[in-house]
Amino acid sequence: MAINIYSWGAAEEVTGSKHFLETPRALVQVDCGMFQGRRQETYEKNRKLPFDPRNVNAVVLTHGHFDHCGNLPSLYKGGYDGAVYATPATRDISQLVLADSAHIQASDAAWAERRNARKGRRGFVPKPLYDHEDTERTMARFENLKYRERKEVAPGVFLTFFDAGHILGSAMAFLEVEEGGTTRKILFGGDLGRNGLPILRDPQHPPQPEVYISESTYGNRLHDEVSEVDDQMAEVVNWTIKKGGKVIIPAFAIGRTQEIVYCLHLLQRERRIPKIPIFIDSPMAIKATSIFSRHPDCYDQATRDTFGKDANPFGFENLRVTRSVEESKMINELDKPAIIISASGMAEAGRILHHLRNNIEDPKNTVLVVGFMAEHTLGRRIVERREKVRIFGEEFSLRARVKVLNAFSAHADYNELLGYLDHYSKKELRKILLVHGEKDAQASLLKKMTESGYRDVKAIKYGKKYRV
Repeated sequence: MAINIYSWGAAEEVTGSKHFLETPRALVQVDCGMFQGRRQETYEKNRKLPFDPRNVNAVVLTHGHFDHCGNLPSLYKGGYDGAVYATPATRDISQLVLADSAHIQASDAAWAERRNARKGRRGFVPKPLYDHEDTERTMARFENLKYRERKEVAPGVFLTFFDAGHILGSAMAFLEVEEGGTTRKILFGGDLGRNGLPILRDPQHPPQPEVYISESTYGNRLHDEVSEVDDQMAEVVNWTIKKGGKVIIPAFAIGRTQEIVYCLHLLQRERRIPKIPIFIDSPMAIKATSIFSRHPDCYDQATRDTFGKDANPFGFENLRVTRSVEESKMINELDKPAIIISASGMAEAGRILHHLRNNIEDPKNTVLVVGFMAEHTLGRRIVERREKVRIFGEEFSLRARVKVLNAFSAHADYNELLGYLDHYSKKELRKILLVHGEKDAQASLLKKMTESGYRDVKAIKYGKKYRV
């Protein structure tokens, strides 16, 4: 039975996930995310799909992060007419992400046109890839599939979701291909979470696969222990309060924001940090937090035990949500310590840019980095502690303290990736294909996996087919 796997995204890079399973009777796409990074370069990559969506039989969505779901509407604009299979929580999150994306694209285009008119030039204007009507048409084609529920999604291809422990609703896609009396078992791991993360269950193990498509985001790094995150967060907050400054946290609206709020809630309950104002300044994060509250079935047992049946881990007296632009601007008038959590997570767009612009030059403040920052993003330049950074086209001196908390990462590090595989037989796991990682991370993980006894490990090249 000839089965091929290939990728038109997240191949030797982290963003733009688009993976394909090709069988004699079907073509199944796993994820359809946006590329992120240099604006004009990624715009062109996102605009031109390198495949014909009309040839796809089914789309499987592992989770609702922008780099995995953000370009789904382009599939339908290109002629795809099938379903998108996702968990119920992923469906809710994707609806939020796509609506936000359509809004940001329209706003970016309008801003670029105004800038060009003001400066009397013909500069780059990113025409929106899709609008709100396109997102609504896309969402109408979603089909919910619960964890461990098996369904034939394309001729001879059966899908079962297992909890990936990455964000709310995240899943590994276990695909069984039945052809000519034989069954092949292929596992698309999506983004693999970590054991012990707050709120969510630990990653589950599907049945033994023959082929495993593994992420490799942190294939060359080790995280701090999850158990250390409370101590590290308390140190950052208390240091900044003592200086009279603010903690500025660029955070993904979905997943990371809720983990931070949960952590701060626990620290305040235990009186390890003072009760200072904590702002969620991201309309999208506010809506995402509401989605988290609607899906307690995805919580781990510790969260259920800590907050009880009716308590809300995302609601406490000094947590303030700022929905309007006016409320957001008022935060900058505060002359006392506060914690500001805002999107986007890589500091490429959104209200976080305003907070960084207003606070990044003051050494009393702390910029707290709690997630992965891709190459060529403002977040990466902050992590690298560049002396000068550009925000809204202007140059600012980076004088604020920069702290990185890797323990918050929702991506497994290389030890955790290897440890996850220990559950499976090396003999029966015939092939591992690496995606969703930069080249150095993939090279390092490939070497470690090979040294651990896995026989056939490859890093997927963009557009190249791998027969499995």
